Amino acid sequence: MTAPTATRITDWDNPGLPFLLRLFNAVSGWPTRTFVSLEPEDLLSAARKQTGLTDFGDDRFREPMEILLRAVQSETELSPFGRIAARQLVLQLLRSRLRLEELYRLHPEIEDEKIDRPIIVCGLPRTGTTHLLNLLSQDPSFRWLPYWESLEPFPDPRERPGKDGRDPRIERCARALDGINKVIPLFSAMHEFTVEGPHEEIQLLAIDFSTMLFEGSYHVPSYGDWYKRTDQTPTYAYLRRCLKALQFLRPGERWLLKSPQHLENLNALVAAFPDATFIQTHRDPVRITASLATMVAYGARMQEKDPDVRAIARYWTGRAEDLLRAGVRDRGLLPESHVMDVHFGDFMADMPGTVKRIFEFAGQPFTEETDRAIDAFLRDNPKGKHGLVDYRLEDLGIDPEERREALAFYRERYNVPEG
Repeated sequence: MTAPTATRITDWDNPGLPFLLRLFNAVSGWPTRTFVSLEPEDLLSAARKQTGLTDFGDDRFREPMEILLRAVQSETELSPFGRIAARQLVLQLLRSRLRLEELYRLHPEIEDEKIDRPIIVCGLPRTGTTHLLNLLSQDPSFRWLPYWESLEPFPDPRERPGKDGRDPRIERCARALDGINKVIPLFSAMHEFTVEGPHEEIQLLAIDFSTMLFEGSYHVPSYGDWYKRTDQTPTYAYLRRCLKALQFLRPGERWLLKSPQHLENLNALVAAFPDATFIQTHRDPVRITASLATMVAYGARMQEKDPDVRAIARYWTGRAEDLLRAGVRDRGLLPESHVMDVHFGDFMADMPGTVKRIFEFAGQPFTEETDRAIDAFLRDNPKGKHGLVDYRLEDLGIDPEERREALAFYRERYNVPEG
């Protein structure tokens, strides 16, 4: 089978968007600025009204939420569609907070749930983390977050299944994902989302409004500054609280978790999950940087009126280095007997073998059923299934050679080859 040709993005300065979205943005400027509020108290009041609930839990979330909302309105120029999407995102997160507290109120026994020996993949994009999580999730005993559940983790008890018996959250996720694929069609080639496939817990961290997710969604440097200087230990404790509730709703033997932001929060991660097995993935850091900067800069066109893609790329070039340096600096915080390194080249050369080694390292039985499921997944999901993207830092105003020198520390520490 011939490999698909990689697509080079050439419309950075004049992003191509669907006609109907361009038309909507052109005629909806004043109405959305006037009637789509991003003021904290308006959003809190709306979430209470929509759910009929009042308890948001610990008030710590208010500070980062207010900083985020100020930054979204002052540091980036949202399109009308982007402003509506930002309001809906914050409302969904607030509804999730309210429903989580109500769930604990009704079922205090949730506190007794045990999050036992989770397997946590720590690595940046383009290091194979998504594909690795997909393969690990083929073991039916694992508990993981489907994408639909990550977006709406706690159900509305007033809502009933559809005529087909499916959870209505699944249908809403499918519609939203279909919209994303229409607006930014190359995104699935950069980072695949499937409605019922495993996703990162970064969406759960967002419910506490303290996460790198918002930096990736909007160009909000002041929020990023707050996030980087803030101890994330309470938010990772909140993540554990969320996982307990999800496990109560739908049990599983062992959690699979994954997020790039863990690399700069290893202290908080270990405090929340001291008995975890940590899988740290590695690849040429210049390729990682190119992918991360391209992905965020490309995604910005969906929500920003006129995204400054070069400023976004500079920002994420710095953030990628932050994460890589933190992963080197804090590696000693991970218990040596609980951390396994996976190099991208080794993983690509033998994916089933790599997964088997991870199972063995984590003390997880590897069954024939899991082996067959992995083989089937690999057959159904060949490389480039959704296309390939030609990632070029120079297209975004970043010098690859300068990055190669700046990130040499990482290649040397983990013996990572270039390319």
